[in-house]
Amino acid sequence: MTSFIFRDSLFPEDASNVERIVVSTEFFRPDEVAVAVELVNEALEKGQQASGYHFIFCMEDKQTIGFCCFGPTPCTLGTWDLYWIAVEERYRGQKIGKQLLEKAESYLRQENARKLYIETSSLTKYLPTRKFYLNAGYTEEACLKDFYDTGDDKIIYCRYL
Repeated sequence: MTSFIFRDSLFPEDASNVERIVVSTEFFRPDEVAVAVELVNEALEKGQQASGYHFIFCMEDKQTIGFCCFGPTPCTLGTWDLYWIAVEERYRGQKIGKQLLEKAESYLRQENARKLYIETSSLTKYLPTRKFYLNAGYTEEACLKDFYDTGDDKIIYCRYL
């Protein structure tokens, strides 16, 4: 079994790592990929604490192959959002996403977070993603009809930490 290394420090090359990982999934539009890269750049510029964007990266050898990004929800006490979680396509199915999510939850518990919210699309291609969240102990809290586009609802999941 492959041993993966996880890190929470950011490096300048992480913007291109995140872009490569997100593009490899074939789930996201170019404008969505740009947002993922923008979050990395903001965290690099301001720092993770000041930007509100916290990252955990998964590495095999010296290559970054997965990441998650999360942050405190503005105007709440103890509520956080998971903004991104993605694993390079060729590494999917190796429980990397599960480990990234568990590491994020562990960090949040140390920060005395109460809840973590996650949102995703209702499109059929996101069915494995929705099952992933349910299997990780999240419950569906809401469905916002036609949120992303006509016929593409926003599904919101939550878990008490």
